[in-house]
Amino acid sequence: QPELGKPMRNCYSLPGPDFTYGIYMHKRDGGVPEAIGHWDSVKAKAQPHKRVMPRDFVAMGRAAVDEGCTTAREFALYYKYMDIRCKDKGILRYGGKAPPGMTFGKPPRPSTPFFDIMQHRYKELWMEEQRARTRVQHMVKKKVGMIGEVRENRTTFLRTHPLPVKEESFWHPRRYEKVLAPHNPSPDQRQ
Repeated sequence: QPELGKPMRNCYSLPGPDFTYGIYMHKRDGGVPEAIGHWDSVKAKAQPHKRVMPRDFVAMGRAAVDEGCTTAREFALYYKYMDIRCKDKGILRYGGKAPPGMTFGKPPRPSTPFFDIMQHRYKELWMEEQRARTRVQHMVKKKVGMIGEVRENRTTFLRTHPLPVKEESFWHPRRYEKVLAPHNPSPDQRQ
C-alpha cells in the first residue's frame, strides 16, 4: 500500500554494483588509458566498390542526332548499342585518388609588403600613373589643335555657305492666264 500523504512509487530497484549498463566489449573495455594509447585505425579496402552510374540520355540523344538518327527505331537501336553513362562528379569523395600535383581550394593572396606601405609606395605609383595619363591627354589635344579642322556636318556647312536665294518665277500655265477680250475702242478713244 502507498504511504500516507505521498504518491505511489512507480519504479524498480537498481541492480547491484557489479552490474554493467550497455554491451560489454571485451576488446575495447580498457577505459581512457587504452583509448589514448591504442588508436583503432581503419584499414582501406583493397578494391573500392565501383558505383554503376545511370545512363546519360541527354548525351546519347545528342550523339544519336550527330550520327543522323531521325526515327524512334533508329534512336532505340542507337541507345541499345551505345551505352553512355553519367560522369561521377563525386569520384574523389568515394575513394578515388587525386591526380599528382592537384591542390584544392583557393590559392593564398600574396602578402602585402609592409615596407612599401610605410613609404607610401602605392601612392607614388598612383601619382605617376595620373601624370602619365595627363601627358597623354595633353598630347592628344595638341595633335587635334595641329590638325585645326573639325569635321563639318551639313548644318555647319550651310551656316558658312548659305544656299543661293531662289528667284521667284512669274510664269504661270497658259490656262491660268487671264484671256483678254478683243479690244473695242470706246467712243472717247476713237477720236
